[in-house]
Amino acid sequence: MEQKEENHARRKKGGLITMPFIFANEICEKLAVVGFNTNMISYLTTQLHMPLTKAVNTLTNFSGTASLTPLLGAFIADSFAGKFWTVAAASIIYQIGMISLTLSAVLPQFRPPPCRGEEVCQQASAGQLGVLYVSLLLGALGSGGIRPCIVAFGADQFDESDPKQTTRTWTYFNWYYFVMGAAILVAVTVLVYIQDNIGWGLGLGIPTIAMFISIIAFIVGYPLYRNLNPAGSPFTRLVQVAVAALRKRKVPNVSEPSLLYQNDQLDSSISLGGKLLHSAQMKFLDKAAIVTEEDDSKTPNLWRLNTVHRVEELKSIIRMGPIWASGILLITAYAQQNTFSLQQAKTMNRHLTKSFQIPAGSMSVFTILTMLITTAFYDRVFIKVARRFTGLDRGISFLHRMGIGFVISTLATLVAGFVEIKRKKVALAHGLYDHPHTTIPISVFWLVPQYSLHGMAEAFMSIGHLEFFYDQAPESMRSTAMALFWTAISVGNYVSTLLVTLIHKFSAGPNGSNWLPDNLNKGKLEYFYWVITLLQFFNLIYYLVCAKLYTYKPIQVHDKGDSSSDGNQIELATAI
Repeated sequence: MEQKEENHARRKKGGLITMPFIFANEICEKLAVVGFNTNMISYLTTQLHMPLTKAVNTLTNFSGTASLTPLLGAFIADSFAGKFWTVAAASIIYQIGMISLTLSAVLPQFRPPPCRGEEVCQQASAGQLGVLYVSLLLGALGSGGIRPCIVAFGADQFDESDPKQTTRTWTYFNWYYFVMGAAILVAVTVLVYIQDNIGWGLGLGIPTIAMFISIIAFIVGYPLYRNLNPAGSPFTRLVQVAVAALRKRKVPNVSEPSLLYQNDQLDSSISLGGKLLHSAQMKFLDKAAIVTEEDDSKTPNLWRLNTVHRVEELKSIIRMGPIWASGILLITAYAQQNTFSLQQAKTMNRHLTKSFQIPAGSMSVFTILTMLITTAFYDRVFIKVARRFTGLDRGISFLHRMGIGFVISTLATLVAGFVEIKRKKVALAHGLYDHPHTTIPISVFWLVPQYSLHGMAEAFMSIGHLEFFYDQAPESMRSTAMALFWTAISVGNYVSTLLVTLIHKFSAGPNGSNWLPDNLNKGKLEYFYWVITLLQFFNLIYYLVCAKLYTYKPIQVHDKGDSSSDGNQIELATAI
């Protein structure tokens, strides 16, 4: 009787009541990151007087680093600290970085003097750049703990063993992205307007204060959270399986999978939601689960003998690799919105009235609005319609959802190239070819299609990517899986940096011209967009092959009431 009451009390933790505390942290992190990132190119060029290509690469390198550090945060969370304490500590580190960044924007000694007339602007000194980079590094480290853990921590609040909550995990990702999008919408409108028209001190001070409030709110919610204990280093387990398989490489494979090593007690802490079953792929790794005369099956040396569940953990991660890689180029395409697309917007007529004009950094509002509308439409209409045809609770599989996103993203950069041709024709017709700082009489709303298509692509691809990583990753590695999502974003930003650098170098002409000069009127930005379009087209073909060949993780759930989850996975596998 006491045990039933204890279990009932445990089940009461988590659920929808925890969402405000968790989303508050995510909202403020996004206000801070996006509020600065969206307009960072303006800060670097107008406040620190960086050349355009250096500023673009600084922005994409920072974004790449901030998306790479989640691997460290995920390792800490899954290994020993747990998601809650990792998010709490990372938020404090992030807070310190935001305070430092705000002070650097307020105090004049941290910036070069303003430009005077036609004089060459003085660039920021090494010390001034040092303060900026340290602030950005602290922000990147903080993001590394927040990004992979907060989304997985939120999903953990819905107990998958409870039949009443089986559909809420994938619905949660739509909520998560919608709330995140709403925060980004505020950042690219209100904060960017403040930065451009009132000052960077206040524009950065507001998200700094918001971040402080969110830390308090997140910690206050601790008694309500469903906290899952970390199950030890997932990376160690993966390496153990690889080493064990290598050590037994000369041992012949067994004739039946049932002969492979199983130990439910050993795997109990890493298979709370279900046990992974043997799959036919990558049979070499099965050697790690073959029991030989040298092995002690009661107390196994995990560097020689592993269970089928642990072998399948490694197989799951490897199978996810090709799908992970396919998301990189979408981020490369998306990254241009905060760099070259923003620079295009700066040269165009942004006036809504005679006295008010849209800040160039706020053009991404069209991306966010489209993403929000598409996400809401997908969750409330599309799923219900698709469910009638597919029979799947989620409407379509996350692999199909990602594929739709890839197609739309390819179309976005194709359209962007034609819009740039139109912009330059107007500049040439009005004699503004050599006047990069003069407004071209063409409406900035010509850029809306490319921004909106990127938002639509994100609603399909990015949320599908999140669903894919959380669903297909081993349950003890879900923070690590979320880190893989952010790592794809990291690599995408680095690829953007590499692509810009290579094109800037190899497109250089004898007179100093190139595709991506500071004066875009003289450049060939449309060629750059079409190079990305071509790369995305080949990437789409690659993705379709990977999705066709992908095998869903086989799992046997412990709770009979959740057997529908396993059935859904079989249906998804046959639907591809």
